[in-house]
Amino acid sequence: MTERLIQSVDRAIDIIELFTASTPELSVKEISERLHLSKSTVHGLIKTLEYRGLLEQNLENQKYRLGLKLFELGNLVGNQLDIRKLSSTVIHKLVEQVKETVHLTILDKHEVVYVEKLEGPSSLRMYSQIGKRAPMYCTGVGKAILAYLDEQRVDDILRTTEMVSYTPYTITTVEGIKTELQRIRENGYATDDQEIELGLRCFAAPIFNHEGNAVASISCAGPINRIVYTKESEIAGYVKEAAAEISRKLGYRGNRHAGQA
Repeated sequence: MTERLIQSVDRAIDIIELFTASTPELSVKEISERLHLSKSTVHGLIKTLEYRGLLEQNLENQKYRLGLKLFELGNLVGNQLDIRKLSSTVIHKLVEQVKETVHLTILDKHEVVYVEKLEGPSSLRMYSQIGKRAPMYCTGVGKAILAYLDEQRVDDILRTTEMVSYTPYTITTVEGIKTELQRIRENGYATDDQEIELGLRCFAAPIFNHEGNAVASISCAGPINRIVYTKESEIAGYVKEAAAEISRKLGYRGNRHAGQA
């Protein structure tokens, strides 16, 4: 494979990959030294990249930075990352492991939206359905995301959400919910124990994107006589593994699934 690489293209990509958040601008001399290439070679590659919009020059200091064309291409890639398609094999695998219904939700403003639902062999009717919105404070899929949002956004969501008691088990105080969110961060997964629907229990874990933001969640849900607490560690473990795998597909490279706050 390596003998078929085009050296000039390979070097051009090496130049682009030198730019990072901590090193947003580089001079020809700096690029030359880091890649051990002559200044003339680097200059020719840079001018080609600049012509195509992949690099641009800061006229104040003569250094180069990534161009807007890369931003456009990055957005195109992001739009193509359909989380449902990326998650399909993971969801099927999770259903096989837990033998219960699996949900995939995404964050939308102050709620979560069910975008995928795959029923297990012994399914039952429940609150969820694809396209339906759900509150964050009383659902496992919602709390799993809520626990990893910044504090200001959590406060905004809780302040503007009407805390309805769907069941006697629904937590409806800000203090109670924040205590619950801390527990979720410690464990790496959320639990919905009959909070939105009597007789239903679920374990859910957050899904992170390439920027490390919680943008979605995945859960296993079923009746309390089957989703028993003696199996919590096993089931939650499978759910966390599924969430971590989807996160990796979205470009996440952190380790917050281990239970870090």
